[in-house]
Amino acid sequence: MPGQFNVKLARMAKAPDSEMLKPLVLITISSWLQLAPSQTNKERYVDIYSFHINSTVTSRYAITVITSRVANRVNESKEVHFQVKIPKNAFISKFRMTIEGKTYDGVVKEKEEAQQQYSQAVSQGESAGMVSSVGRTLEEFKTSVTVAAFSKVTFELVYEELLQRQHGRYQLLINAQPMQPVADFKIDVYIEESPGISFMEVKGELNTNELVNAVTTSRAGDKAWVNFYPTREQQTKCDVCGENGLNGDLLIIYDVERPKPSGELKASDGYFVHYFAPTDVQRIPKNVVFVIDRSGSMSGRKIEQTRLAMLKILGDLAEDDYFGLIIFDSQVEVWKPKLRQATEMNLELAKDFVRMIQVRGATDINAAVLKGVEMINKHPQEQSASILILLTDGAPNTGVSDPTQIQANVKEAIGGKFPLYCLGFGFDVNFDFLNKMALENNGRARRIYEDSDADLQLQGFYESVATPLLTDVQLNYTAAGNLTQTRFSHYYNGSEIVVAGQITDNSLDAFQTEIIAISKNSKVTYQDSVFTKGLAGVLPQHENSIQRLWAYLTVKQLLEKEVALSGQEKETAREEALNLSLKYKFVTPLTSMVVTKPQGEDTQVAHKPKEGEKVKQRQRSQSSDKLNSHTSKCSGFGSAACRSSGHQTARMFLASRMSGSRPIRPSDGGLNSRVHRVSPTRQRIMRLLVPKAPKLPPSTAAPPVNNVRFLSSAPDQPKPLCFDLPATSKLRLLMDPSSNFSMSGMLSSKGFRLIALQYKTDHNLELSIGGIHYYDGLNTITFLWDQKPTNHETDGVAVILRKDELDVTMGTVRVVFFRHKKDGKKFLWPVVQQQPKNVNIQGIFGKNNLKYEELPGSVIKIKDQEVKATWSTATDYRRSSAPVLGCWLVPYTFFTAVTTVKAVDVDIYSFHINSTVTSRYAITVITSRVANRLNESKEVHFQVKIPKNAFISKFRILITLD
Repeated sequence: MPGQFNVKLARMAKAPDSEMLKPLVLITISSWLQLAPSQTNKERYVDIYSFHINSTVTSRYAITVITSRVANRVNESKEVHFQVKIPKNAFISKFRMTIEGKTYDGVVKEKEEAQQQYSQAVSQGESAGMVSSVGRTLEEFKTSVTVAAFSKVTFELVYEELLQRQHGRYQLLINAQPMQPVADFKIDVYIEESPGISFMEVKGELNTNELVNAVTTSRAGDKAWVNFYPTREQQTKCDVCGENGLNGDLLIIYDVERPKPSGELKASDGYFVHYFAPTDVQRIPKNVVFVIDRSGSMSGRKIEQTRLAMLKILGDLAEDDYFGLIIFDSQVEVWKPKLRQATEMNLELAKDFVRMIQVRGATDINAAVLKGVEMINKHPQEQSASILILLTDGAPNTGVSDPTQIQANVKEAIGGKFPLYCLGFGFDVNFDFLNKMALENNGRARRIYEDSDADLQLQGFYESVATPLLTDVQLNYTAAGNLTQTRFSHYYNGSEIVVAGQITDNSLDAFQTEIIAISKNSKVTYQDSVFTKGLAGVLPQHENSIQRLWAYLTVKQLLEKEVALSGQEKETAREEALNLSLKYKFVTPLTSMVVTKPQGEDTQVAHKPKEGEKVKQRQRSQSSDKLNSHTSKCSGFGSAACRSSGHQTARMFLASRMSGSRPIRPSDGGLNSRVHRVSPTRQRIMRLLVPKAPKLPPSTAAPPVNNVRFLSSAPDQPKPLCFDLPATSKLRLLMDPSSNFSMSGMLSSKGFRLIALQYKTDHNLELSIGGIHYYDGLNTITFLWDQKPTNHETDGVAVILRKDELDVTMGTVRVVFFRHKKDGKKFLWPVVQQQPKNVNIQGIFGKNNLKYEELPGSVIKIKDQEVKATWSTATDYRRSSAPVLGCWLVPYTFFTAVTTVKAVDVDIYSFHINSTVTSRYAITVITSRVANRLNESKEVHFQVKIPKNAFISKFRILITLD
């Protein structure tokens, strides 16, 4: 009977348009591979024997600690995973691994520093992406580490958040997904609110009938406790349970007593926090205008759900409210030219109008929003509160289509008189554009997820702003500095205003505040004070919770403020937010946590995902999934391997770092393997182009990334195409084999951070945002972007340097490079001014003059292929002025499909078996040569069957770039 030998080269491929990789696998059979006994269903190689979540809420500020203790129960090294979900609103502030008494702490650094220090790990996508967005409210943190035989590891993650009051209540969300039933499973929540807790309830998937006796709650005055202690059996038999244990949420909902209209003022250790949520005031009638997108992309369920939501919202308007309706595509249509009172008759007429909304046309956001502003400005606003609400699912693509110009127009028109709220429907919307426009006008943006409950999401947002109680709220404090936001245009029923700061005069016995606002009928004033001497009331382990709350809220607000600012003010806000993030060790959009593992394992970098950011999951073939399931979870080979169906099975992965100066080894070094060295020039190209393969076994998805948008224009096409590629990608930009010219680049969040050119044998040019290095075969010449204009010519190569511009000619190819700066970050962008003469050029900049046909319904047809496109915008970095252009957004896979010849994804172009028998002794060599023919990474498999009586004596992988 034959045995089976399996080899999998994970993501063994090129990045888009990179050079082709041809793994050569050579096996000579003559040594024995020892087998391990198969694993039974009841056995667990990796045992999570303790999983605790401890959350302490002090005055709405929650600090949650997740501790997982894991044991390797077998006599070989195993990869142990830690994977938890945390609220999107939270900041990670600590991560620690303890292995065999040694502690490995995560270190928070500036994101750019972490990116540079660990650029290879981050850009190649293996093990670097520790945090990713999951659904609407959660982010997922995951990591792994190899644990020695019969050893243990403890993971500890701490995150912090300020609970926000919405609809009259606070919500503490705790997710539990330990990935297996746990003998010692506990969730402990402690809440302390000094005014007293008015009500509390526990909901969520972990508080169902099967688990009801696992949840206990208790309250005593201003304190409350929630405990969740399920048995191992309960963890497998509930609605959200299974063989892998629990997977659900515990939701603690509560509110506090409000004995004083002036709110709750707390001070400790030189810091204070003030919670203001008065309930003793009358609602203010509102003037509200709804601006609704009805462009073609809103067709189907989107417009149906919008109609449903608007019908419900209109029905909830109070009779003393005034309202207006605007629908728009490339034209703006107004229900009535003036705001109408919400009488029964007017509401019925408005509902009939809403029912008749039909989709059509393009998207003129500028004209529609300005019309809404005009309607509100013309309406009397005394003793009322005005609100403008925009709902759209796309980007502006007709009329004024430059987002920056639209934002400026809207800001000037509103003039700070009332807030603008922007609702972005789905993920095709330009959310950054909406978010900035809302923040510039005292509002906020919210994403509406395309789901069956989208109408309820719309209603939920409206309910949060449906009842204004105060306007022009100003909070003043004596002897205070470094204050968070103190002025608010509106205060809505069910919400809460929170202000924190530092007390600058510590000699005061009492700290005072004054609140001035406008209610329905008059100006109102509230005053309060709190003693600052001898204060007690917070737990010893969180005695600085008010200080951390202040830091958290300050960073949050500075990040929002930075979006709406420009120039030096923007840089100052960013710097302040960064310094506080580093001081308090918060993982924010400006920082990253660098996690250094035991020697020999990858360093990881944890980033805070951006709103709406999607994660590219690693694609795995069906055979790969089988290899990773149940009995196949082996770690390396040499001392042990897996038994499956009577065949011998082993797995081999590329080592974590690939370089011509370093051998590739199996994870346990059990087999003889090596990689041939290559020339220094090849090494440089490999470092730039070759993605790192995963460790054994694959444990983490690729990191969450932003996208960089590319434009593709043709002279006779009035509208360019555009497509997105993930930031940190390594790209083959242009390659002409006939002239030995190639250009490759590495993306950052805005553009390119590194570009490498190679011409003939010895000419190499490397560009970064810091400088330019040119090697002519003998000497290396360095240029600086800010130096005086310079010309350099040699052997068919011309380099002309100007201010933030480099003009390079190599043979028949001419490329101009611009150094741009956006949002304080510098990046590069190449423009091919003269293409190679060869028709067989490769690379994303080699696809010129792409002609398409525009079909009805936003469909783009190129050659014989069609795709649904979205009219969007892109910044044209091919020009030094970087204008914003409208473009048809298509998937990159479609773009490449219509510009390349179809080929086999993974091509086994050579397969040889050579067996030599001398005096009954057989030596058999199996050689397989494989090429990845696509512009994306692919997993390459090597799988052969050998006689059980044979010994494997040699295995080799040779990876070449041709």
